[in-house]
Amino acid sequence: MSDQKFSNAMWGGRFASRPDAVMEAINASIDFDRKLYAQDIRGSLAHAAMLCDTGIIGKQDHDKIAHGLNTILSEIEGGTFQFSRSLEDIHMNIEARLKEIIGDAAGRLHTARSRNDQVALDFRLWVREELQHTIASQNALMKALVDRAEEHAATVMPGFTHLQTAQPVTFGHHCLAYVEMLSRDRSRASGALARMDECPLGAAALAGTGFPVDRHQTAKALGFSAPTANSIDTVSDRDFAIEFLAMAATCAMHLSRLAEEIVIWSTPQFGFVQLSDAFSTGSSIMPQKRNPDAAELVRAKTGRINGHLLALLTVMKGLPLAYSKDMQEDKEAIFDAAQSLDLMLTAMTGMVRDLTVNKAAMKKAAGSRYSTATDLADWLVRSLGMPFRDAHHVTGRAVALAEERGCALDKLGIDDLKSLHPDITQDVFSVLSVAKSVKSRTSYGGTAPVNVRKQVKAWKRRLAKA
Repeated sequence: MSDQKFSNAMWGGRFASRPDAVMEAINASIDFDRKLYAQDIRGSLAHAAMLCDTGIIGKQDHDKIAHGLNTILSEIEGGTFQFSRSLEDIHMNIEARLKEIIGDAAGRLHTARSRNDQVALDFRLWVREELQHTIASQNALMKALVDRAEEHAATVMPGFTHLQTAQPVTFGHHCLAYVEMLSRDRSRASGALARMDECPLGAAALAGTGFPVDRHQTAKALGFSAPTANSIDTVSDRDFAIEFLAMAATCAMHLSRLAEEIVIWSTPQFGFVQLSDAFSTGSSIMPQKRNPDAAELVRAKTGRINGHLLALLTVMKGLPLAYSKDMQEDKEAIFDAAQSLDLMLTAMTGMVRDLTVNKAAMKKAAGSRYSTATDLADWLVRSLGMPFRDAHHVTGRAVALAEERGCALDKLGIDDLKSLHPDITQDVFSVLSVAKSVKSRTSYGGTAPVNVRKQVKAWKRRLAKA
C-alpha cells in the first residue's frame, strides 16, 4: 500500500499517509492491553444491548454484534485470535475482527461511544476484579497469621525497639500485629472498590453524547451502582488506578517488614524460625546454606510497586482535562504491580503456614539484655508509690548491678535489691521473670496470652464473615 493511498480503517479518514514505524511502535498498546479483552467484550455486549433497547440500533444488528463478540471471546480464549500492532489497541483489534465476522453491522457498535470511555470502563472493570482478588489474598494471609497466633499465644520472644531487646512479648501477639496491618490494607482495597463503583460508559469522548442512551442500564448490567456524573472527569480520571497502586504499595511495605523479620529470624545468629524447603534455596558453592530467597524477593518486589505508584502519579500530575495519550502509560504499571502483589501475598501465606518456630531460642532471647527492667520499674511505682522517674533510676542501678554480677535481673538476691532501695520486698520477684512479665501485660491490646487468645477468637469471627 502506498503512503498516498493509506487510510486507517478505524480512524484514518483525514490522513493521507501511514504513520512512521516509530510512531506505530510508540502508539501501539496491544502488546499489554490485550489483557483487557474480556472486559472490553463485556462492555461492548452491554453497550450493544442498551443501543438496541433504546432503539438506536435494530435488533438484527444487535444480534449479529452479540454473536460476533462472543465468537471473538472464544477465539481469544482458544488462542486462535490474531492480534495486530497496526490496529493499536485491544478495542480496535476486536472491532476489526468483528467486521470480518459480521460485516457492516460491526460499525454500529461504536455509536454513542468513544475509545476514551471504552478504555475507562475496561480498565475500571479489570482493576475492580483485581481488588476483589487482592482482598481474598489478604484474607488468606490474615487467616494464616491468626492460626500461628493461636498456636503461639503463650510462646515468649523478645520485643524490639531500635532492633534492641526491649520487653518480652509473645510470638502470637507479634503475628497479630501483622493481622492489624493487613486489615487496614484490606480496608483500603474495600474503600477503593466503593469509590470506583460508577460506570464510565456513555461519557463518550469527553462531552457525553446526543444519542438517547440509557447509562443507568449499562451501569446496572456491568455491576456498577450508578453511572459517572461528569463526562469530562470520567474520561480523564485515573484515581482508581492510583488508589490501587497506593494500596498495593502500602500492603507491599507491610509484607516487606514481615519478610525482613523472617530473614533476620532465620539466621543462625537468631535461630527463631526455619523456613521450609518449599520456600528456601541452597547455595551453588556452600552446601550448608539455607537461603530465605522467597522472603528476600518479597522484600525486593516492594520497590517495583513503589516505582509504579510514583510513575503513575508523575504521568497524571500535569495533564489538562480531559483525555491525553499519556494515560496509556497507566496499564503496564497496574498490571505489573497487581501480579507482583499477588505473588507476594501468596508466597508470604505459604511461608507463614510452613515455617517452624524455635520456642527455646525465642525464650532464651526473650530474657536477654534485662528485658524485664521495665517490670521492675513498674513494680516500684505500684508497690512503693515511687515516682516513675525515681523508679527508672533505681532500676538502672539494678541493671548495672546485674551486669556486674553477670546474671539476669531475677537472679539477683533480695539483699542485692534492698541495697538499691530498702523497701523492696520478696514480692518483686513476682514480676521479674519473662513468663510473669508477659502474663502481666493484660491492658487492652497488650501481649498477655489471655489477650492474644481473645484477639484470635475475635479475628476468627471477623474473617469467617469476610
